[in-house]
Amino acid sequence: MTKKEAAKRIAQLRKTINYYSYQYHVLDKLDISAAAWDSLKHELKQLEDAFPDLITPDSPTRRVSGQPLDKFIKVSHKERMLSLEDAFSPEETAAWQERIQKLVSASAKSAASNPRDKLDYFAELKIDGFAISLVYKDGLFAVGSTRGDGRTGEDVTQNLKTIESIPLKLEIRNGWPNDNIKKKVEALVKKGEIEIRGEVYMTKSAFKKVNREREKEGRPLYANPRNTAAGGIRQLDPKIAADRQLNFLAYDIVSDLGQKTHREKHQIARALGFKTDIGGYCRNLDEVIAFWERVEKKREKIPFQIDGLVVQVNSDNLFKKLGVVGKTPRGAIAFKFRPAETTTVVEDIIVQVGRTGALTPVAKLRPVKIGGVVVTRATLHNEDEIKRLDVRIGDTVLIQRAGDVIPDIVGAIKKMRTGKEKKFVMPKNCPICGGQVVRSEGEAVHRCVNKKCAVIQKRQINHFASRKAFDIDGLGPKIVAQLMNEGMISKSSDIFTLQEGDLIPLERFDQKSAKNLINAVKESRRITLSKFIYALGIRHVGEETAINLANYFSRLEKIKKAKLDDLLKVKDTGEIVAKSVREWFNDKSNQKLLADLVENGVEIEKQKTVKRKLAGKTFVLTGQLEEFTRDQVKDRIRRLGGDVSSSVSPETDFVVAGAEPGSKYDRAKKLGVKIIGEKEFKEMTR
Repeated sequence: MTKKEAAKRIAQLRKTINYYSYQYHVLDKLDISAAAWDSLKHELKQLEDAFPDLITPDSPTRRVSGQPLDKFIKVSHKERMLSLEDAFSPEETAAWQERIQKLVSASAKSAASNPRDKLDYFAELKIDGFAISLVYKDGLFAVGSTRGDGRTGEDVTQNLKTIESIPLKLEIRNGWPNDNIKKKVEALVKKGEIEIRGEVYMTKSAFKKVNREREKEGRPLYANPRNTAAGGIRQLDPKIAADRQLNFLAYDIVSDLGQKTHREKHQIARALGFKTDIGGYCRNLDEVIAFWERVEKKREKIPFQIDGLVVQVNSDNLFKKLGVVGKTPRGAIAFKFRPAETTTVVEDIIVQVGRTGALTPVAKLRPVKIGGVVVTRATLHNEDEIKRLDVRIGDTVLIQRAGDVIPDIVGAIKKMRTGKEKKFVMPKNCPICGGQVVRSEGEAVHRCVNKKCAVIQKRQINHFASRKAFDIDGLGPKIVAQLMNEGMISKSSDIFTLQEGDLIPLERFDQKSAKNLINAVKESRRITLSKFIYALGIRHVGEETAINLANYFSRLEKIKKAKLDDLLKVKDTGEIVAKSVREWFNDKSNQKLLADLVENGVEIEKQKTVKRKLAGKTFVLTGQLEEFTRDQVKDRIRRLGGDVSSSVSPETDFVVAGAEPGSKYDRAKKLGVKIIGEKEFKEMTR
């Protein structure tokens, strides 16, 4: 990126970030997710790091965002309430440590000292809540205020008094770091001032309860716990805050009570009767990263929303020496979890052609890491979806990726538009073969109607040889493409005509690899009816439908002759699927393919009639299975008449759980769904 391009991008980022900052801090709402907002701020910080001479005093990275509302009396903070710089990976956190290590080394008084030994940390959960300050005078809660712009907040004392986890009077309890601190605090509780800082938040269960009540009353539902908590605190009527069942966790003590470490601050807060964050002392960065990884795995089980850790230099003295840059203390960082959402730029929209001729628009993205994976593409599905999202080439977009699923574009951030973005138009001709593209009435998909289109043929062969179909080991997409380019295969049935001698002269092949592939082809010739139907790649016929067709008709000849009314009798087969099956078998080129497959030695096993002991039962799988693969378990359930679902609901009959089960296991327990292990499943399906 050139300096000129960076300057334009920085200007647009600042404008957009300031808009959302106003929404978030002043209006208590946010039109995009917090993760997306963080991503925009993170991009701005990185660009300013790369082009430091483009930094201006009014940049969002140079100040604490937000303005105090005029609804309450303004309160000046004795010490600024700061924000934290974000890190989204272990590498970025290590870079932060390297920066502060240089400062520590530079300030070391003697070459003999080893400042690296002094860099230990305290890591705690970063709650998605609402930062506040509590001032106690002579041991009594006197003033509670919001962060506001960092220097001036708002007096929300009466609302905070409704939160039971905020003590109205400080009590001297057990667990003090040492007697000197205890004595000093005892004196200040009698006569003096102590300031505690922390986070007001709403538990997941309290949030659900509030929304259930609003739903019953026909009122709009709240968007998220953070905004609901913030809205409760900033209402003039304290009863509203009380109704929202808010909580408070202390994470900092501003007053000098003799503490020397951040760890001691937590100990003092607990000894004064406050709940404190779940955190821990870490001797080095490796322990911080290990803690981060452990928490990320179990974050869904934590009763409140978190989006990472706050990592702080444990030494209070060293933390102060490191100082502040702009709005952030050098000695602390927000170590965010791998985001399930982030923002990036659509650099182009291309079109891919699938095995059924379907044209799918795909966004080429500026590379961005999400969920620990670098993402460069995201599907846009079809023309209607692009119109619904109003995504254009050049747009800054929000993308999400949950687990291992393909990333999706959630929408365009229109505030980032410059006027140079381009609308996308579906092509009238196939980008591969130039054939006609049509969109049938009632369908959202555009299709290439040229059956000889090279890409359609290639994808059909890939599907045919895939694991859930003929399962031909070694015949992957690259080999298929190579064989097609060499003119050795043009349709699925050609696979069974290959000989070792055809393959040996080719690149990537020698005598052994050629023999292995030919043996794999021979072994695949015998196939179950359900897998054979799936392998044909009939539109709208997936794995489940193929199994249902095979179970109902038991032989291929019966399916070939079946009328529409017969097909409609098959389980979960509607008119669209039935018509698609009928049309496929009526097509003369497909009839020729079937004849060629039989001629080339393919044997289709008659579907075995088995006792459908699991008929009407729905199963969900979770965790790591040892004796079976997931596909084997699914196949066994389906053969016995059962159904497999991806999510647990009240309609689920059994959850098959392996090692390290996830949230499905917890939901099953909550709903009272029967949970069984592999051994019990094996007995059930004998």
